[in-house]
Order: sequence, then C-alpha cells, then structure tokens
Amino acid sequence: MKTIFITGAAAGIGRATAQLFAGKGWFVGAADRDEAALRTLQEGLGEANCSVHVMDVTDAASVRQALAGFAARTEGQLDVLHNNAGILRVGRFEAIPLEDHRAQVDVNLTGLLNVLHTAFPWLRDTPGAQVVNMSSASAIHGTPDFASYSATKHAVRAMTEALDIEWQEYDIRVCDLMPPFVATGMVNANRAGSGMFDGIGVNLGAEDVAAQVWAVIRGGRGVHHPVSFPMKGLWSTSGAMPTAVTRRIMKRLWGR
Repeated sequence: MKTIFITGAAAGIGRATAQLFAGKGWFVGAADRDEAALRTLQEGLGEANCSVHVMDVTDAASVRQALAGFAARTEGQLDVLHNNAGILRVGRFEAIPLEDHRAQVDVNLTGLLNVLHTAFPWLRDTPGAQVVNMSSASAIHGTPDFASYSATKHAVRAMTEALDIEWQEYDIRVCDLMPPFVATGMVNANRAGSGMFDGIGVNLGAEDVAAQVWAVIRGGRGVHHPVSFPMKGLWSTSGAMPTAVTRRIMKRLWGR
C-alpha cells in the first residue's frame, strides 16, 4: 500500500487530498492542530486507512513526534509528503499587526523547513519518494495586500527548486503546486481584505487542487505546477515579460 503524509489535513485542500488518496487505496497520515476535525476525518476514512496526528508545524518536537508515529504505522514507508499547512492574512502591509506577519512566516516557511528536515530520512529510505509543496500563484510575482504571504510562497518556490536538485541523488522528487485563489475557509475569511480576489476570481475548489496533487505524483513533469489555465499562461510568460508589464498586470488585478 502506498502512503502519504499531509500537513494541514483537517480542512480545505488537505482534507480533500486525504479523502482522494484514501479513496484510491493509499494509507493517509493526516496532521493538523485541530484534533476534533482530524478525528472526524479518520472516522470517515476508517482507522485502517488513516492515522491522525495532532501537530503544530512550527514546533519541531511536535513534527518529530507526528512523523515518528506515522512511520510506526507504515514501517517507515513515506511515498508522498504533501506540505499543505499554511495561513493567510490579507490587507495593506502597514495595517496588519507585525505578529500576524511573523505568524505567516512561522507557519508557511519555518513550518515547511521543520517538516522537510524531519521527514528526510523516511523519504530517503522509500524508493521513488515525492514531495509536493503547496506554493501559490503569489509566488510568480509579489502580490499587493499579500506581501508577507507572497514572500513566504516565493521562499517555498526557492526551497522546492533547491531540494529537487539536492535530493535527486536519493531518488526523491520535489515539486510544488501554484494555485490561484481556492474556495476554502482560509480564503473566504480574507475575501473582504483585498481587491485581488475580485480581480483574479475564486474559481477553484479544494477538490480541484487535490486532483492536481494526484496528477502530479502520477506523472506530472517539472518542478512548478500552476493550477488553472490563466495561471499557466501567466507563469509561462512571466519570465519573458518586462517587469514593468507584470507590475501593470498586478496593479490592474488589484483594482488600481
């Protein structure tokens, strides 16, 4: 049986991914801070198909305990690591409290580092292991009202590129997904905070992104995987466009 460990699995994209992979016969390790939601997920998937782990990605000890518990259920097998945990706070940079900026860095970047570093031995010892990091369309260009979030996703992009090279010798593939806005609780809670939501639209569901995780690990090539045709077009042309043009596009999407 193939195995996948998913962070931020209690809701949204993580939950949809857990449900999709379990439905395809994979054993799912679901990690999140929300214990009640994890238990509900496990009840739906069945204990034989899913282990749940109360975990805070910003706490290295918590990450070690969760991954060790998962490995105990799978005899150390970790075929796919899906780094999905993340938080978002939208608004003008100076209007967002500094602690909220720091929280985004702690969860979206430091949390990613904690999980990747801790999971490495099990990934290394599982032939053909893969890592799917959750980046964002905001990693294509710095995004107004999303300054700190966008910065963390640029960091995810860079981390993905570096480790896909470093870990190739261990037969570990590292890639990321770069979706635009997805109709999840995280996005819905922030929709009033920026004109970018109207400019780009919220046209994807969590299940759409989960399907992309499946597609990527089943044969997707390349390191970065924009989700949706508009984002694929923007990604393919962003490197060739002058910065001034990309900047004008971002301002227009922002409503300025």
